[in-house]
Amino acid sequence: MDRRVSEVRIGLGLPVSGAWATPQNIVTVANHAEQSGYASLWTFQRLLVPENSGMEPVYHSVLDPMAALAYAAAVTSTVRLGVAVINAPFVSPGYLAKQAASLDVLSAGRHDLGIGLGWMPEEFALTGAQMERRGARMTEYVRVLRLLWSHQPAEFSGEFYSVPRGTMAPAPVQPGGPPILLGGLAPRALRRVGQIADGWVTSSRTDLSQIAASIPIVRDAAAQAGRDPDAMRIICRGVVRAGPPVTGTDGARLLLSGSDDQIREDTAWLAEQGVTEVFYDFNWDPLVGAPDAPPAAATDRAMALIAALAPIG
Repeated sequence: MDRRVSEVRIGLGLPVSGAWATPQNIVTVANHAEQSGYASLWTFQRLLVPENSGMEPVYHSVLDPMAALAYAAAVTSTVRLGVAVINAPFVSPGYLAKQAASLDVLSAGRHDLGIGLGWMPEEFALTGAQMERRGARMTEYVRVLRLLWSHQPAEFSGEFYSVPRGTMAPAPVQPGGPPILLGGLAPRALRRVGQIADGWVTSSRTDLSQIAASIPIVRDAAAQAGRDPDAMRIICRGVVRAGPPVTGTDGARLLLSGSDDQIREDTAWLAEQGVTEVFYDFNWDPLVGAPDAPPAAATDRAMALIAALAPIG
């Protein structure tokens, strides 16, 4: 195994989408991941698929991300449990603070909380959320989360959110609460990561071949904010396309497509660019995460890939 692959932390997308997203598979994958040396398990959020939207199969049937992580927490003891991401506009910071703290308690301090801004108008309509000034709201949102996880009794009055003086308990196991990871692609979003978060988590739409241009934006913003740039976690959602290499619009092979060796080589390259963690997400494989994929075949394919790409053994 390439030394650089052994240095970057490798995680897995939990079975939350389509044919393989069953209770038994969550248990099986979570246990296998922990025994095989995977460092983390990850979920994602999708509330609605608009009619005639043409959205990818991965989004058509998705379990709630926090419920799935809580299920996995009950059958594991060491693997970390992350969500990438909950869209902040869809839920109040007070409610998410309670959810995340509870998951941290139930998992004995293993939760990583990824938060995004959301992008689909139909989901904003569904949740009664506002698209305007999402960035400014996010900064205050994170402040409220940290307040509710640390200072007791808490009290806050801001432009967007208020916390009446009171106490939220139980407190998270991790001091200060679960690490907060932000999504986003635009330079402004990347600077926000460095300013207020513990790390950046990429999306399925991120052009991984260009990631070396984005990471310095995060780290420079952290340094300018008086924070340790080297402490910033850079977490990559690895949309794995196993089998024949897949080419992009420019004719180049997409990263994390092709053979097992090519996928491992790409992981090593990402580590060289400054990525600290990669989680292989097979939910994006249409033979695994599509709702109409044959369930047994989907599970067999995913488990074979999980075994082939395991960090150890």
